[in-house]
Amino acid sequence: MLDDRLKDILVSLLGLERDDLSVEIPENQNFGDYTTNIAMRAFGDKNLFSRLPKEIEKGKSPQDLALSIASFLEKSKDLMQFVGKIEVKRPGFINFWLKEDTLIYNLRYLDTYKNKNIGRGKTVVIDYSSPNIAKNFSIGHLRSTIIGQALYNLYSFLGYRVIGDNHLGDWGSQFGALICEIINSNVSLDSLTVEKLEEMYVEFNRKAKEDPKLQDQARFWFKKLEDGDPKARKIWQTCRKISLEEFERIYKLLGVSFDFVLGESYYEDEMKALLKDKKLIENLEEGEAGAKIIRLDEFGIKTPLMVLKSDGATTYATRDLACLRFRMRRFSADIVIYEVGQEQTLHFKQVFAASRKLGIVPEDVILYHTQHGLYLDQSGHKFSTRKGGVVNLEDVLKEAIKKAKEIITNSATSRNLSSDKIEEVSEKVGIGAIKYFDLKHSVKSDIVFDWNKILSLEGNSGPYLQYTFARTFSVLKKAGSFKFDFKSAFEVNEDEKSLLRFIFHFEEVIKKAAFEFSPNLLCDFLFELCQKFNSFYDKYPILKEEDLKKRQLRLKLTEAVSLVLKKGLGILGIEAVEKM
Repeated sequence: MLDDRLKDILVSLLGLERDDLSVEIPENQNFGDYTTNIAMRAFGDKNLFSRLPKEIEKGKSPQDLALSIASFLEKSKDLMQFVGKIEVKRPGFINFWLKEDTLIYNLRYLDTYKNKNIGRGKTVVIDYSSPNIAKNFSIGHLRSTIIGQALYNLYSFLGYRVIGDNHLGDWGSQFGALICEIINSNVSLDSLTVEKLEEMYVEFNRKAKEDPKLQDQARFWFKKLEDGDPKARKIWQTCRKISLEEFERIYKLLGVSFDFVLGESYYEDEMKALLKDKKLIENLEEGEAGAKIIRLDEFGIKTPLMVLKSDGATTYATRDLACLRFRMRRFSADIVIYEVGQEQTLHFKQVFAASRKLGIVPEDVILYHTQHGLYLDQSGHKFSTRKGGVVNLEDVLKEAIKKAKEIITNSATSRNLSSDKIEEVSEKVGIGAIKYFDLKHSVKSDIVFDWNKILSLEGNSGPYLQYTFARTFSVLKKAGSFKFDFKSAFEVNEDEKSLLRFIFHFEEVIKKAAFEFSPNLLCDFLFELCQKFNSFYDKYPILKEEDLKKRQLRLKLTEAVSLVLKKGLGILGIEAVEKM
């Protein structure tokens, strides 16, 4: 990627370390293709300035230093091979403009975009979706599922070995509650459905408010489950089987897949081994009511981590530590990403700290919790399964497909589509609308659930991106095959150059979105690309352009936009639609 090449050259010329200097893509194209603030940093840092070449004069301000650095850099043949202009802007930014032939030559490699050098030899484990067994797939599960899949696709694009793990919530005290309610209600296991199980869980919590002793019964049955009691195991296995079948339908509709679907229960043996680990035993202390805890004060965490309850039952934290232990041994992970909501922030701080303290995870391995925001109801409150009233995700997806079908059926192009094709396109557009609506938000932001907004097919939306791709596909299909001579000299106007410059940064945006764990950055890029192309399409003839070289250039630009949109949408988990 050229941002890395530019940085390498600047570091070498200026006698600095890579960490001393940042190279960014300006938000405004009027400030060049790349920018650095090194002059402002060096002006206020004597140590940093002392390492700059002697030919560079400090001057009286960061602006003076930036001008001196720019003048020094302009003498480099290596740099000026691909940089056409270096410009200084107050209060001391140094901006770099790429040459036109560099931008045009970049189009040669669009159909082979996939830089595998970045992640080569590195492994990323992504923990995402992770719904709880015996509960409907609600709108609350959507964020983790599609953000996790987008992160999976981002890192795969960059050449990492990526492991996607659906860490099912199939263990824990909630199963004690469910088993207790099933036994007390004398319900036949053959009659159970996910809907019925969820109703029974809500009913148990209602009863437990009136009779707190029920919670003791729930804890008793979970301990029996952990101890291998046949009756408890049979009920649990039935709940798990029913739920997995239900989840698989939703995942198929969403186009989401996993490398592993292991669940918390998978780590039973791993937990037993962990609890015998010498280092864990050395760090265990007795907490309140006889529970076993690990203190994490040296990490600035005042709340100790509970590893065993007073009755000897494991906790959510025990299972996560056992899971991390497994992931490090099985996958030798370099990065472990937990795509889990922000309400679990303290929990993961504790687990990450404990995993370092116990030597489970080396210091050089990155542990990251995305802390995604939540879907909130219209009053701004979190949806709660215990209280009932959650929004069923399948209902949302079906409604989105229905609305997409209505719009497509009423469009002028629908007469060219068969009824089967309309059904197929409606599903792609409806699901795409839901995914994009979620992914365009910052990961950490909360989203108020609003049927009108979530199902919007206009403006900054998935269907707008899909429509723009369909437009590029139509233009290219009508044009047929065409040749583009990269050795020819082309006259490029400002609008053409603006598109060229924007397309150039696609792969760098992918890298930034991955490293910042922010798929919304890719959404922003694709939306702006669509705006630029549609404005260009409305302003200039493409197929009717009489100048052959100009026609070839505009067709090549259209092809480039089409390829970038298809790849970008694919990374977001949204299908490109050729007709709509």
